[in-house]
Amino acid sequence: QVQLVESGGGLVQAGGSLRLSCVASTNIFSNYNMTWYRQAPGKQRVLVAGITSEGSTEYADSVKGRFTVSRDNAKKTVYLEMINLKPEDTAEYYCHGRFWELQVWGQGTHVTVSS
Repeated sequence: QVQLVESGGGLVQAGGSLRLSCVASTNIFSNYNMTWYRQAPGKQRVLVAGITSEGSTEYADSVKGRFTVSRDNAKKTVYLEMINLKPEDTAEYYCHGRFWELQVWGQGTHVTVSS
């Protein structure tokens, strides 16, 4: 069974930066479309950024220009580089992988941005 393990969350001041990582346990990681979601307290989980197996990316409007998603297939890892963080970026961040009908979620990593 494929597992995703996120890391890199923490407490940062507004304007600061963090890099989240998500490591996959599958050897066919390169075939997976990977997406970062986040869920703030009391709110629904929403898409933040995604990267396909071919390397195409997409971003939520709220993070365009501040967040960058990338992947290293050799390391079976997807990254979310976050700069100029805002208090409204505070949330639990989840990694999601999809390959055909197979879907897997990570356990989440928490990001808190203080004002």
